[in-house]
Amino acid sequence: MFIATEKTPNPNTIKFLPGQMVMERGVAEFKTMEEAAISMLAQKLMGLDGVGGIFFGRDFISVSKEEAAEWEALKTRILAAIMDHYTTGLPLFREGMAPWEMSKSGSNADQKGEDNELVKQIKELLETRVRPMVAQDGGDIVFDRFEQGIVYLEMRGACAGCPSSTMTLKSGIENMLRHYVPEVLEVRPTDY
Repeated sequence: MFIATEKTPNPNTIKFLPGQMVMERGVAEFKTMEEAAISMLAQKLMGLDGVGGIFFGRDFISVSKEEAAEWEALKTRILAAIMDHYTTGLPLFREGMAPWEMSKSGSNADQKGEDNELVKQIKELLETRVRPMVAQDGGDIVFDRFEQGIVYLEMRGACAGCPSSTMTLKSGIENMLRHYVPEVLEVRPTDY
């Protein structure tokens, strides 16, 4: 099995491509060992000294290192853990624990009336124009909410903590959304 690697715009994150599907649908992110408990692979990776976060996309795994860790030593251990997982044929998630199997209440469930149509339009633009581009860099951007003309987005994977994420939000996503949805005044990260 050959696992390709790609650098991302975030120097603390590398994208690992195992040459097969990683996630059946959706994405998953793990920042703590407790969050990683639903996935044997995520647990194994989070258990490596120096790993600070894991992100599963459709056909890639982004791994973020802690600031003090060095890629030279860490990359080999990550590759070995991923290869071991896929060659043993273990499932990505423990039974009944895949994100799409677990119930989640959405914070956007209360959107009503005109805002609901705007939210649908914003989500559609993000899904078709933004997320595929961001996935190429090993990350994801997820709609959080739309309030008083401001779109709040959650940066995930390689996008979280990336030095160019603010530029991506402001110069790229904000300009595009404002063009197609004039009601959008600004785009902010959820941690703003």
